[in-house]
Amino acid sequence: MKNKTIAIIPARGGSKRLPNKNTILLGNYPLLVHSILFAQANSTIIDAVYVSTDDANSKAIALQYGAQVIDRPTSISGDAEPTVSALKHVLESIETEVENVILLQPTNPLRPENLLKEAFETFQKDNCDSLFTVSRSEQKLGKIKNKLFVPFNYTIGQRSQDLEPLFFENGLLYITKAKLILENTIISENAFPFEVNHIFANVDIDTQEDLEYAKYLLKKLITHN
Repeated sequence: MKNKTIAIIPARGGSKRLPNKNTILLGNYPLLVHSILFAQANSTIIDAVYVSTDDANSKAIALQYGAQVIDRPTSISGDAEPTVSALKHVLESIETEVENVILLQPTNPLRPENLLKEAFETFQKDNCDSLFTVSRSEQKLGKIKNKLFVPFNYTIGQRSQDLEPLFFENGLLYITKAKLILENTIISENAFPFEVNHIFANVDIDTQEDLEYAKYLLKKLITHN
């Protein structure tokens, strides 16, 4: 059996700063469910949705919402374990042949509706090995050396609109060839940086404050619709 493109949602249970964050409610759904629903809404691209977890509550919720669950071993569920370990374990645990993996992090629950469609078109058109989403930073950045601030991307007095463009990895979406993940790589050296300048790119839930901001945006979105 062959699933050409699968989505993997890594949802381990050991968050310290925001305990049980993957199962905390955001709007009407637990956090990880937002990524499951996003994957299911893109069923023309995604052939199967897998949640990798070591947490019983996350497993029950994922099954309730129609995802397949891969039980993640404790040995690859620690704080310091890279995400690619979970992705690789999923690929090694299923019997289907996979070509592309779409990584959806539950901590980035809000995504523009057409994001995957547009990103996947670029991924295929440019024949990419991997693609990840980036957003432009409008901040004046610098380093502190010997108790002095040293500007990094601007000169003192320069206007923000004249800054040289810098970008950050926003975590909304990753698309990678399965063969790369089996070699322990998510973002290859020639990865395509897919630019997303949307307010959702600023949502990455790691603290209670992050969660409150996401709730505010979600409520604002529902109110406007």
